[in-house]
Amino acid sequence: MQTVNIHEAKTHLSRLVDEAAKGNVFIIAKAGKPMVKVLPLSEGELEGTEKLGFMSGEIEVPDDFDTLGETEITRLFEGRSS
Repeated sequence: MQTVNIHEAKTHLSRLVDEAAKGNVFIIAKAGKPMVKVLPLSEGELEGTEKLGFMSGEIEVPDDFDTLGETEITRLFEGRSS
C-alpha cells in the first residue's frame, strides 16, 4: 500500500483520487505519521447520493418568489414594528 505525505497528496490530489477509485488504496501521512487511509466507496455507499433534482415535479416555485415578504422584510430591516 502506497504512503504519500500530505504535501504530495495536495499537489497530486486528482491523480490520487482517480487511483483510489480504481481500487488502489493509499495512506496519507503527516510528518511521517500515517493519518488517513483513502479507499473507494462501495456501490452500497454510493446509493442515494444523487441529490440534484430529487424533488422534480413535487414542488412549485411561485412566480413572485423573489418578492415574497418584501414589505415585511423591508419593515424589519428599517426597524419599524408595524
